[in-house]
Amino acid sequence: MSDQEEQQATQDPVPKMEDANAPINIKVVTSSGEEVFFKIKRNTKLSKLQAAYASKVGKEVSSIRFLYDGNRINEDDTPASLEMEDNDTIDVMVEQVGGSA
Repeated sequence: MSDQEEQQATQDPVPKMEDANAPINIKVVTSSGEEVFFKIKRNTKLSKLQAAYASKVGKEVSSIRFLYDGNRINEDDTPASLEMEDNDTIDVMVEQVGGSA
């Protein structure tokens, strides 16, 4: 590497490692408009958030659906894998059991 290239490399902003793991705020919103806020790290599995939300509202995780940008959140998804940003919203839907008579 030449001196000029080396100088250029040191001037480029290097992404900070803590940014990848910096906590972000996520809002979980029900269809009736209720909001619950969570602060989690970008590499934390969203299944932890789902379990925390379910226990907070007194429901089973399996009876609730979590959607981000209209897509269902999988167990292994993280805010980083979904490219979520601070203050993003997750929509929550309660599974309906049964049908009409």
